[in-house]
Amino acid sequence: MTTNPAYPDFESVSFLNDHISKTLAFYEDRAVDPDGGFFHCFEDDGRIYDSELRHLVSSCRFVFNYALAFRKRGAQQHRDKALHGLEFLENTHRQDNGAYAWQLRNGKVTHGEVMAYGHAFVMIASATALEAGIAEARPTLNHIWNFMETQFWQPDHGAYADERNADLSDLSPYRGQNANMHSCEGCIAAFRATGETRYLDRAEALAYKFTMELSDKTGGLIWEHYDANWAPDHDYHKDKPNDLFKPWGIQPGHLVEWARLLLTLDQIRPQKWYLVRAIALFGAAMEHGRDQELGGLIYGFAPNGTPCAREKYYWVNSEAAATAWRLFQRTGEETYRQNYHEIWCYAWDHLIDHEHGAWFRVLTPEGNKIDNQKSPPGKTDYHTLGVCWDILSAKA
Repeated sequence: MTTNPAYPDFESVSFLNDHISKTLAFYEDRAVDPDGGFFHCFEDDGRIYDSELRHLVSSCRFVFNYALAFRKRGAQQHRDKALHGLEFLENTHRQDNGAYAWQLRNGKVTHGEVMAYGHAFVMIASATALEAGIAEARPTLNHIWNFMETQFWQPDHGAYADERNADLSDLSPYRGQNANMHSCEGCIAAFRATGETRYLDRAEALAYKFTMELSDKTGGLIWEHYDANWAPDHDYHKDKPNDLFKPWGIQPGHLVEWARLLLTLDQIRPQKWYLVRAIALFGAAMEHGRDQELGGLIYGFAPNGTPCAREKYYWVNSEAAATAWRLFQRTGEETYRQNYHEIWCYAWDHLIDHEHGAWFRVLTPEGNKIDNQKSPPGKTDYHTLGVCWDILSAKA
């Protein structure tokens, strides 16, 4: 559909495969730490700016990246890297009490808080590896399910709590949707890897809880923060709309991520409300998150629809592109196809590093880089790689 010769054909299989290859290539020869795990801190040109820091989210996302690449392309090097990452999760991040440390330096725990968000990514990583045929991942998947059932799952509320201290003796009163959204993602991945319906049942329950039940309390949108009784906390981080993991406001990126999860669930075990809510969530993200003047999708907006964080994050825009394509494939509505191309054009002009590969992490509202840290802890281009594979699977 892209007719401007300045742009590639964003719909073509060859473009998407080439883009995946170029993104993987940025990390290919520099990410592996031969002493265990991966390096996590890369500047725009690939130079490592901190060789000692290890973050649970990045450790898991690298496993996801390489396991998925192995499943799709079958290269032994990607299997080896995924297994290398799994071994680091089990041998270094995992503590004697079964928890996975949030942050390490030189293999020593520097932040031992036990985060449901990070453990959701252990589930995603191990399930993706298992689906790729890496049998060594099964014990990790079994363990993480049981650990989260014991330490985070709240059956009376139908959701996961968020944080414990390092020795698991104290549960924070904070509750959040972000850990639950990625737990839903992890449960879908676990169902695909094992066929066990407990995972699908849990994914469906989480989807209903956050995109129907709780969103009814916040005007049909998805609020980020809650108190211990799962009442919306509208003041939490009100001064931090740009926080990396717990920002205040409505997140367009999370609206489109939930929409894509609903569309995925609809493919597995259809329910009529999935598509209805996916359309509504994506529509709200585009209505309030699209920067009409400067292009791209912003990071966050207030409950009244006004922007509260106008920066342009790589993951928000890449996730929106995948959801737009899924909706176009599902409905045939041309508007979603136009959204898909609009988002890709913005990414091509501003977010993609055409010199070194991969995507810049975050831009100013005007579309300029904020710093030279292309891939700090937590990034790894997990979103961009995952959505490209997802678009390809939707086209298959």
